[in-house]
Amino acid sequence: MAPQMSSSAPVSLLAVVALGLSASPAASADCGGAENACSVSEGTYFAAEPETASDKKRPAVLFFHGGGGWGSRIFKLRRQMTTDFTARGYVVLAPNGKKRPGSRFGPGWAFIPQFPPHRDEIAFTREILADAEARFNIDPNKVLMTGYSIGGSVVSYMACKDPSIAAAFAPVAGGFWRPHPEDCTGPVKLLHTHGWRDQTVPLEGRPIRDTGIEQGDIFATMEQWRTENECSKYRADKFVTDGPFWRRIWTHCAPGTALELALHAGGHEVPPEWPELAMDWFESVGPGQGDIN
Repeated sequence: MAPQMSSSAPVSLLAVVALGLSASPAASADCGGAENACSVSEGTYFAAEPETASDKKRPAVLFFHGGGGWGSRIFKLRRQMTTDFTARGYVVLAPNGKKRPGSRFGPGWAFIPQFPPHRDEIAFTREILADAEARFNIDPNKVLMTGYSIGGSVVSYMACKDPSIAAAFAPVAGGFWRPHPEDCTGPVKLLHTHGWRDQTVPLEGRPIRDTGIEQGDIFATMEQWRTENECSKYRADKFVTDGPFWRRIWTHCAPGTALELALHAGGHEVPPEWPELAMDWFESVGPGQGDIN
């Protein structure tokens, strides 16, 4: 069965999503930047737009922060990572996590099946996308969903539970937790990036102190995606070993799918070259295949 991440939403929210309207009273870009979060009924998110105005609907990157973080952190990651995306015409959306009641830790995401959800993250995400379509003229069919660390995990679970929520997925340094999902809802386009020396979320996973929960194995995560994508072989069949990433690519899979594992020599981090990798990959496999902007 798929992981227990609820996708139900109030009738009013479903109507907003179905009509592509903003969930907030004013459907205008009266928010944005590192200091002025946008509000929807389930929470808040930060946004950054390209400097060049356009009448065309624009692609978007939806980035989920790591545990204890805040969406505005994307403005400070690796040479202000937002500019890498906005320079290529992407709108950047960075949701804020929610603190679990009674927890001593900072904001996070509701995704681990063993824990009762403190927010429906799928409903929250759909609300953000509907709001951003009205405020920032994003194209909901050209959304790359990504996240770092626990943010990468929530992306993995949303891709498993509802692959229609984004055009493609690109988790960084975060995947499934144990027990791994027994199955997912359908095939995906997914690029997983991970550090070879990551000790915070090791490739093999690890138990989290005395919490009774354990991170999953990234190679088992990739096996799950091979199953969902109906790949005919266990092993990858295309390899790229020049540049900052060693990439394993599966091509003998169901039509309309994409699957890749990109390893780098670092630890628990977002490499400075990663935005370019993610955008190049998305523009090669995403909707329109090269006609993103």
